[in-house]
Amino acid sequence: MKPTASVSTHVLDTAAGRPAEGVAVELSARSADVTPWTVCGTAVTDADGRCAGLPEPPGGAAHVRLRFDVARHSPFFPEVTVAFAVVPGEHHHVPLLLSPFGYSVYRGS
Repeated sequence: MKPTASVSTHVLDTAAGRPAEGVAVELSARSADVTPWTVCGTAVTDADGRCAGLPEPPGGAAHVRLRFDVARHSPFFPEVTVAFAVVPGEHHHVPLLLSPFGYSVYRGS
């Protein structure tokens, strides 16, 4: 059996200079570009801005999507959605750096 990918994230409020607590995060996955997204689970960031409890994407997942509900931390963006490719057996850490009128994501370690 092929190992699944794993995904983690955290959110930093760069305007406040601290982690963004209480951000709801939804993880969805799909097996190919043309297949629909399936919600796999949700979690909420803790006081450190970390999101424990996100499930592993199902075996065969090629893409993962993280949807962040950031309305509490941004007057402009009610949500941020990030979709990315995953490789079975690899860990994918995707932090969100949030400011009032912009955001950035990257693949971390």
